[in-house]
Amino acid sequence: MPKTIPIIIANDKILVKEKDSDKFVTYEPSGIENEPNIPFFHQFAKKISESQYYFKEFMKKLYGKKVNKYVLAIIVPDDTSALEHIFINEFFLHSDACKAVAQITMAQTLSKSHTRYISISRSHRNIVLQYIANGEILAQRLYDTDNYEPSQIIEDAKRIHIDVEYSGVPVFINNFNMNMDDFADLGYVITTKDFLDKIANVHTEKV
Repeated sequence: MPKTIPIIIANDKILVKEKDSDKFVTYEPSGIENEPNIPFFHQFAKKISESQYYFKEFMKKLYGKKVNKYVLAIIVPDDTSALEHIFINEFFLHSDACKAVAQITMAQTLSKSHTRYISISRSHRNIVLQYIANGEILAQRLYDTDNYEPSQIIEDAKRIHIDVEYSGVPVFINNFNMNMDDFADLGYVITTKDFLDKIANVHTEKV
């Protein structure tokens, strides 16, 4: 089985696990300008060959010249669109910095001990409410980050899927980006450290 490199695409950066430790280092692409409500990786499309080259060079410094024998296990924000999933896959797969790419959302990694749970997270664009069952996203609702009520989102969580209506499931608050203070008392809070510890041991058979 090919070895796995866990990678996290956060709101404003990319984190890559180091080769011989569970620590993550930040990949900082050059020439990226922040745009309101637009994920930073969209700008890779403006200079795609150049962006892929610099990412490959960064990965070679971390994992050596044979980095293209690895599989990238990429953890993406919960509100990543279908087209963004395709772009992310194509960008990394054709960077020549891996053998294959596997993607999973942040919400799908929050608990290994629960087969069913609710996830609440926040990106630059949305508050994301999801129902996860056996690793699959069975229901999702998005809320504008500038116009939401935490109490209403919790009420919506109780009815997000028919399975949830008739049996309680735990609620996990993904505070990886440290922007979930409004929800801190409404579920089990996953801190940045908690999240990194989980992702450090992600393997491709789990994504």
